Amino acid sequence: MGNDKAGVLQGTLDLMVLKTLETMGPMHGFGIARRIEQVSENLLQLNQGTLYPALLRLQQKGWIASKAGVSENNRRARFYSLTAAGRRQLKKEAENWERMTAVIARLMAGNQRA
Repeated sequence: MGNDKAGVLQGTLDLMVLKTLETMGPMHGFGIARRIEQVSENLLQLNQGTLYPALLRLQQKGWIASKAGVSENNRRARFYSLTAAGRRQLKKEAENWERMTAVIARLMAGNQRA
């Protein structure tokens, strides 16, 4: 990659957001982005143009819910939380991710033998 920061693979952002909300509980969008950046050791950088459309999409699917609140620095913010449907989807997404990473690992191991 010509960029120091890794791009978010298509389909993985939903999984990362759902897992973050499961782990951390309700959070505002900026907090979700910072948490993903922290866990990735700043290899992933999420901007508003990436994260907020994903949050809207997840909300429209019923996997997360949102409500207005006040952030830790006393600013109005929308807080997102995982729904029961979101927990079920997270389980499916995590299982799919495990299968896919296992396939990629096998392919990479096979390519090294050639």
